[in-house]
Amino acid sequence: MDYRLLSKQLEMPADFSPPARLVHEEVVATAITRADLQDDVRGINASLALIRRTRGGNWPSEPVTEEFNFVDLVWHELEFRERYSFTYVLRDSEGGYLGCCYLYPMGRRTQLTEDLLRYDVDVSWWVTPSAYEAGYYAKTHRALRRWLAAAYPFWDAYFSNREIPDE
Repeated sequence: MDYRLLSKQLEMPADFSPPARLVHEEVVATAITRADLQDDVRGINASLALIRRTRGGNWPSEPVTEEFNFVDLVWHELEFRERYSFTYVLRDSEGGYLGCCYLYPMGRRTQLTEDLLRYDVDVSWWVTPSAYEAGYYAKTHRALRRWLAAAYPFWDAYFSNREIPDE
């Protein structure tokens, strides 16, 4: 069967409430909202090459504007509320902007194949260059693994970043 144009919805119990805030070590993730607009635009635009190198994919292909990113953040808010996908802004314990992480249905970010059908969720993230240099890329990977095990009902996560830290 050709799965390339399909996606596999996230499966969760009907009474599951996704956490709006997650903390592990020095990494704090909160559900992204339009209130994060300015930090997010600055973070994305400072990280174009690093995002493509570590997360992979073709986004962002160019700097984002506040107008474009506002629409994107509203979309992420809607998807979070509807439990279709979960996007978090990443900050350090002092509130400094680090980047973002995404919990997507399989097939949305990574083309679905028969081998990928076994996974529950597609997990990806990126951090700014200064956060990367400070070790937050690997710290976020550890945090995501912890959060998925403790706070989400997923059994088998697919980490789709091009660069996966050695642990």
